[in-house]
Amino acid sequence: MKKVIFPLMVAVLTAPAWAGVAISVKDVTDANGIKAAIEYSGTERVRAFALDITVDAGTIEAISGFAIGDDNSGYGIFPANFSRYITVDPLTGAVSDWTPQGYTPVADANDPGALGGIGTSGITIEMGSLYDKKAPPLQGRLCIITVSEACKVTVAANATRGNVVLENASQATLDLTGATNIPVGAVAGGPAGAPRLTAAQTEEWQALGKPACWLAGINPRQCHGDADGTSQGNQKFWVSTNDLDILIAAWNKTYDEIKDKKIGDVPLICADFDHHVQGTTNFRVSTNDLDILIANWQLSDKPAADCP
Repeated sequence: MKKVIFPLMVAVLTAPAWAGVAISVKDVTDANGIKAAIEYSGTERVRAFALDITVDAGTIEAISGFAIGDDNSGYGIFPANFSRYITVDPLTGAVSDWTPQGYTPVADANDPGALGGIGTSGITIEMGSLYDKKAPPLQGRLCIITVSEACKVTVAANATRGNVVLENASQATLDLTGATNIPVGAVAGGPAGAPRLTAAQTEEWQALGKPACWLAGINPRQCHGDADGTSQGNQKFWVSTNDLDILIAAWNKTYDEIKDKKIGDVPLICADFDHHVQGTTNFRVSTNDLDILIANWQLSDKPAADCP
């Protein structure tokens, strides 16, 4: 591979002309946190992306799921950080290590036009391709961001850092419809457009370490007694013996007594179905939670997936 292609890639970030590329945000929240995937699609291949990603609540805590390096069918060249972290052999033009700590797509907050970075409400990412044979596809995923709380995610082009440039050195026209104010994380009942958690609910959730199982995007039946988020048996009992076992393990205990404790991979706090404490001793899981479980006990393919 001729590594001299890289300076050319950086240079074309300012080239004019136009063609269409769509950027989209997809909610990929899972048991490990509230997450959003940043994806792209176009009819012509992109050479480099310079994008601002912002959230309307909380902060962006991490970035993952991105390609690293060259000739890997992805966008693993990060112009903003290349000179800081990557060493190129002056004789061969080869890079021996693409994975030094700190080499990520996120531009430094001190770079011209860059947003605040990880731990703030906005990051600027720069991602480019370099390949001999394994070209990036016309559509795919750039990265995944993890956010601190339910929010709406917006992606915009960063003109200062170069916008989005195609392989013919022309600048892409972006369709950002699917990347503007896209909700991720806790939405009531899960469907698009449903209200997010109230301020009081969010405060309670944060105080308990942000249990993922309380989020409708993770387990939309948790408030009805489904602690583990899975059904049992051929009749699809969403509230059954596995959920009862979790409730029993957490029974009449305070949060400090069940904090970080699990049955299998299910945290005991998932048996707190009403999301409130009980009594002067502040039991997280007690009779109110048991009543919820009993009301939905072993009903075929029920309860409905409509928790807030």
